[in-house]
Amino acid sequence: MKFSELLILAIQRTEIPLRFEPGAEESVAKPVTEFLKAWLQSHETGSPERDAVLTELQRELADAFDIPLD
Repeated sequence: MKFSELLILAIQRTEIPLRFEPGAEESVAKPVTEFLKAWLQSHETGSPERDAVLTELQRELADAFDIPLD
C-alpha cells in the first residue's frame, strides 16, 4: 500500500465529517504529507546511514514504492 493510500484510509476512519465533499481526503492529506517531507528534510545530518533512512522515508512519502504493513 502506498503512503498516500494509507493516509487517505486513516483520514476516512476519523470522525471528521469529510465524506460528502469530493476530494476532501486529498485536501487534508496534502498538507500532512508536505509537513512530513519538511520535517524529514530538517533532520538530514550528512551521516550516510541516517540520511539513507531519511531518503527511504521520503521516497515512501512520494509513493515511490509500497509500504510493508506486516
